[in-house]
Amino acid sequence: MNLEKIRCGWCGNDPLYMKYHDEEWGVPVKDDNTFFEFLVLETFQAGLSWITILRKRENFREAFDNFDYKKIAKYDQSKIDTLLQNEGIIRNKLKVHSAVTNAKLFMEIQKEFGSFSNYIWGFVNNKPIKNVWKTHTDAPATTVESDALSKDLKKRGFKFVGSTIVYAFMQATGLVNDHIESCFQYHKV
Repeated sequence: MNLEKIRCGWCGNDPLYMKYHDEEWGVPVKDDNTFFEFLVLETFQAGLSWITILRKRENFREAFDNFDYKKIAKYDQSKIDTLLQNEGIIRNKLKVHSAVTNAKLFMEIQKEFGSFSNYIWGFVNNKPIKNVWKTHTDAPATTVESDALSKDLKKRGFKFVGSTIVYAFMQATGLVNDHIESCFQYHKV
C-alpha cells in the first residue's frame, strides 16, 4: 500500500517546494501582511522560477523589513541602493522600485476598501474559485479574473502585475484552488 501523499506535480521532490505546497500554496489568505509579502515575491519572480524565490525568501524578509509595507513605502534612494547591493535577493532595479511603489499603492487600496483583503477577494466574489484539474499542466496561465485584477492594479499604478503574475498570486494566496483533483490538499483548502 502506497502511503505517500499525492501532490501537484509542479513541486516535484524538492523538500522546500513540497513544504510550500503542503502548508501555503492555495490556502486562502485574509491577512494584508501576507498578501503584501506574496505580491512582492510574485513581482520578483517575474521571469524566474518560483523555487529561486523560495530559496531566497528569508533573505527577502530580512532585506525588506519582513515585508512591512508601511516601512517599504518610505524607502529612500539610500535604502534602495543598499537593496541593489544585497546578493541574497534578486537585484533588479525595476523590481526593487516596484516594491516601493506598490507598497504606497497597497495602502491607498486599504484606505479605499478598509483592507487589501476586502479589495482582492471582491474579484472572486469573496470565495475561492475551485477548479478541477487532472494534472497541474491543465491549469491556465491567466483567467478572466486575473485579467480583470491585473487591469485594475495597473490602472492604479502597480508595477509587475501582468495577468500571468496576478494569476500565480491568486493561486498562491488561495483566491483560486488549482491543486489537482487527486492532490491531498485539494479538498483541504
